[in-house]
Amino acid sequence: MTKLTIDGRAIEVEQGTRIIEAARQHGIYIPRYCYHPGLSIAGNCRMCLVEVEKAPKLMIACQTVCNDGMVVHTKSEKTKTAQAAILEFLLINHPLDCPVCDQAGECDLQNFYLDFGRYTPTFAEPKVKKRKAYPIGAHVILDSERCVLCSRCVRFCEEITQTHELGIFDRGDHAELMLAPGKTLDNNYSANTIDICPVGALTDRQFRFQVRVWYLRAFRSVCPGCSRGCNIDIHTNPNRPHHADGQRLVRIKPRFNPEVNRWWMCDYGRYSQGWVDAAERLALPLRAQGGAQQPCEWSEAIAAAAELLRGAAGQIGVIASAKESNEDLFLAGKLLREHLGAKGATVGGFDPQAPHDQLLLQADKAPNRAGAVALGWDASAGAERKLLERAARGEIKLLYVVGRDLAAELGKEPVDVALSKAALIYQGPLANPTSARAQVVLPSAAFAERDGSFTNSAKRAQLFLEAFPPLGEAKADWEIFQLLAKELGESWDYRSAQEVFVELAKTAPEFAGMTHEILGQHGALLASARGGAALPEPDPSALDRSGKIPTAPWGSR
Repeated sequence: MTKLTIDGRAIEVEQGTRIIEAARQHGIYIPRYCYHPGLSIAGNCRMCLVEVEKAPKLMIACQTVCNDGMVVHTKSEKTKTAQAAILEFLLINHPLDCPVCDQAGECDLQNFYLDFGRYTPTFAEPKVKKRKAYPIGAHVILDSERCVLCSRCVRFCEEITQTHELGIFDRGDHAELMLAPGKTLDNNYSANTIDICPVGALTDRQFRFQVRVWYLRAFRSVCPGCSRGCNIDIHTNPNRPHHADGQRLVRIKPRFNPEVNRWWMCDYGRYSQGWVDAAERLALPLRAQGGAQQPCEWSEAIAAAAELLRGAAGQIGVIASAKESNEDLFLAGKLLREHLGAKGATVGGFDPQAPHDQLLLQADKAPNRAGAVALGWDASAGAERKLLERAARGEIKLLYVVGRDLAAELGKEPVDVALSKAALIYQGPLANPTSARAQVVLPSAAFAERDGSFTNSAKRAQLFLEAFPPLGEAKADWEIFQLLAKELGESWDYRSAQEVFVELAKTAPEFAGMTHEILGQHGALLASARGGAALPEPDPSALDRSGKIPTAPWGSR
């Protein structure tokens, strides 16, 4: 261990720790542009200059290793003067377009000027003009005039994706971030360059001019795009209607988890969740009447579904989705398998040829397959087809489908044959050709509209929180199963997904001892993956619903 003093505070850090990280670990923030903990050190912005006693000049904190007895000043007059000078150099050619910049409100150039600058400008010469606001990829817009040449995006494409799309060309004040010849920024992780850009040089083509960031609130969640389970923040705008087609899910940002995704997430997960606010969302219960599905009250839909379930007890087939939470699948199994004796309960297999890579993106697009298996669901390939074949032979009288479009997945013909012999209850968030065939349709909430947990492919159970209320009259799936259970004579009385998870942990050995507080902000491994290690300590802050946007210094920046 190394002992040193920073701003009069005696601290102790691991040997080899750099000053900028030593300060961060003890709550002292040193401004930076080029430094990012997930990238190599460039040391080119000079914003992190600090005064080290006995050193002949100011030192850059991102590259200077801590030594025993070192005395560091991050707020001395020398340091403040240097920071103001660096800011003046960076702003010499920077356009003063903060009012129309998407980065306004979360821009380090703005924030650092207010915190460390406030200088009187002396530069009177014309600014160097560069290209403004042109697309360099499917998701990214580049404004070269705003770029401070920190090189974070260049290093990301060299070190993380290893696709080498970006570079800094030319010299002096004409140096400019540009695409490499013949390249476009089209790797699977291109939008991470937006996240790590400290200014407004790289902005999101989809989010651009949609809403000011100070109206947004952030809620911790887990990406449902694949079985990796990247940790994310869902940004929503509760104070003003979002003008782009009524979207409530305004944008998704990666959330740091050292065990899962670190600071990154793929573009597939980030941009494929628009279905949450899609026109196909089911907002009301439906019941087949007179040859057509008609909206009805929840009480009527639950009574009709319960009647179908009673009539088919012992001859029920359940086809659920591995995109359901642990809590949903637990109560589904408790009701349909244990109470009603369902003969088959499956979440199906996955296509190993689906898009994937070696970094984060998994071929398995279901975020909770490992949780489903741990709760006793059949996840073998072809299990759904077997259930449809049994229905076609008359062995199954009722199919209960949760969150799946069987017609799209397995083909219209086998579904038609099965449903010519069996009734159908459909429960899910989206209308589709399968839901259109159901006698009863029960609208369920999207992942962003409820609390719950997913278990990723590494058997790590992770908590996600409700970002906004369910659309229309949709309900969380576990709530729907509870309504059905009560209609069928059970006395369940779960008041939250948190209470369901407590009961789950008492029943399923893999989840023994877990609670939502223990899952915390970074999740916890199932018993078989933990290898006898203890569970994490409970973290009550994991259930914090303040919705505060994470500040840049302690977030992805």
